[in-house]
Amino acid sequence: MSNILIIKHGSLGDIAQACGAIQDISESHPDDKIHLLTTKPYYELFKKNPNISNVILDKRLSRLNLIYLYSLMKEIKKYSFSKVFDLQNSSRTSFYKKILFPKAGKEIWSSSETTLPEGTSKKDFDKDSVLERFDYQLKSSGVKTLYTTKPDFSWSITDISKIKNYYNLDKYIVLFPFCSPHLTSKKWPFYNELINLIIEKFATQFKIIIAPGPDEIKDASNINSLCILDNGKALDISQLSALIKDSSFVISNDTGPAHIAAHIGAKGFALFGAHTTAYKASIERENFRAIQVSDLKKLSANKVLEKMILSLQL
Repeated sequence: MSNILIIKHGSLGDIAQACGAIQDISESHPDDKIHLLTTKPYYELFKKNPNISNVILDKRLSRLNLIYLYSLMKEIKKYSFSKVFDLQNSSRTSFYKKILFPKAGKEIWSSSETTLPEGTSKKDFDKDSVLERFDYQLKSSGVKTLYTTKPDFSWSITDISKIKNYYNLDKYIVLFPFCSPHLTSKKWPFYNELINLIIEKFATQFKIIIAPGPDEIKDASNINSLCILDNGKALDISQLSALIKDSSFVISNDTGPAHIAAHIGAKGFALFGAHTTAYKASIERENFRAIQVSDLKKLSANKVLEKMILSLQL
């Protein structure tokens, strides 16, 4: 039995996308032990993943923090990993490679850099969709890919019956109107207008809810909907996954919850402006689609409602 390391630090959307690749790696190494290096927000979550035997915490402290860097490298080296799958493909993980396996090729260290197609720059390679890049990386590393391009995040779900009973949730539409403060170009500004239109159209057929993250609870008061919390705190990722899975429809900015919805089988769509494309984000699935426009400020609430009604009828 060998030890295999997968590296995936985040973010939330990336975590949901990577679970198919993680499953393929695990099934390609049935007699080996699969370890995963991740960050604090996803440490407990990944312990639930049936394809992972052990989770290693990376606090991602400064590279100049030599004491921490030494302790992390010591922790990694003790497992004598026979192969590393870098699914983060960041400058930080490239730095780890230089320390751990400075001369290794794709046989030992699989990354977008070590498996880069001949004659293609990493900049050009990164223009492809996220899941296609994972697929190419793993195939080039000898992994048979059955799930990489169709990840299933349902392993993350937990029981939220108490929360649903508390808020009397049956049929509901969940909205995700927030985004990272430094990514305001992803934010569609007309959620309250949409809520009014949904109420006019459907009356009390659906409850309209939001599930803010820890840093979004204060801003949630600006959205005219039912705010779902767990004893005053934001839902954790597993609770959020269950809430999304049980919803009638999801409408979201291009954020982590949208990727959860896409890869958990929920019906809905994400709103994309000029910041990127739905293709590159690999977000469109059978039940979850995207509305792509050049300027989110010009996408009307009426248009979004029209698209939602059509989707609900399918």
